[in-house]
Amino acid sequence: MSLDARSREYREYVEAYLKDFYAQFHDAPQKDLYKAMEYSLLGGGKRLRPIFAFEFCRLCGRDWKDAAPFAAAVEMIHTYSLIHDDLPCMDNDDYRRGRLTNHKIFGEGMAVLAGDALLTDAFMVASKAKLVRPEDMATAIGLLAECAGSPGMVGGQVLDIMSQERELSEQEVLDIQSRKTGALINAACALGAIAGGASAEQVEAAVLAHPDAFVLAHPECKAEALAEADYIGSTAGIIKYAEESDASEFIIVTVRGVLYELERRCQGTGKKFYFPAVQPTCVNMDLITLEKLVHCLETGEGEVQIGVSDEAADQAKLTLDRMLEYAAR
Repeated sequence: MSLDARSREYREYVEAYLKDFYAQFHDAPQKDLYKAMEYSLLGGGKRLRPIFAFEFCRLCGRDWKDAAPFAAAVEMIHTYSLIHDDLPCMDNDDYRRGRLTNHKIFGEGMAVLAGDALLTDAFMVASKAKLVRPEDMATAIGLLAECAGSPGMVGGQVLDIMSQERELSEQEVLDIQSRKTGALINAACALGAIAGGASAEQVEAAVLAHPDAFVLAHPECKAEALAEADYIGSTAGIIKYAEESDASEFIIVTVRGVLYELERRCQGTGKKFYFPAVQPTCVNMDLITLEKLVHCLETGEGEVQIGVSDEAADQAKLTLDRMLEYAAR
């Protein structure tokens, strides 16, 4: 299934999940509050953050639906932030996604309470996740609170308000956006990995040893690695980021095989690359070792045969040929 098709499925699933969750409160005495909450929560949107949560869970090898409580929670927090952002005391917007904003329909007081309720309900929903390791729930809730609160999204909004009367430097703009927008996206990715059963990763030691280094992580890395990352992307994305970045030190959280290309692309720049001196950082990579390969060649054991079309076989051979070509340089 293509990423576009998966994204549509993810979007439809989280919307159904949110509808089902709030359906239980339709007859509650405070039903007017729920009407205001659902007006914004179910009023459209790209559902980008839930898509990230589901996809990262899938990349970890689990059923992506296991991430549904986390996916719903980050969307609820995102929606609360939009309701509050539109208020007269903030941006004073009349329209959001082609419709009147929440406070224009329900009044300022109810809009504030709808946002408050979505924020707190998000943690109730997140706590319903069935994790591979239940003890990871504390990490997940703490991560969500940090990314949504003063160090993350709320802090970014504060910096945005404080800077409205002056011209910002490029770094200040990046700092605001990394908190106001990026923090919750990072949370969605990390929570998806936690739901996917990603094991604990000791990146912290490398960060402490090189406090100014940027952490670049592969999306299949484990949850704590992703939570520490300044950038999450494919191997090609990591190489491109390091090549184009103004930073001089990087902690690379993926297999060490990427080092050759990093050093080749960044030759003469003085850039330094460090790898956490711990267990393999990606759960499904580096499973083939030289020892296993020698054993297979000597005994014929461990061979795996896969039937594919001639076209697929030719493409696979091309990839192997390129890898061998790089290795011979």
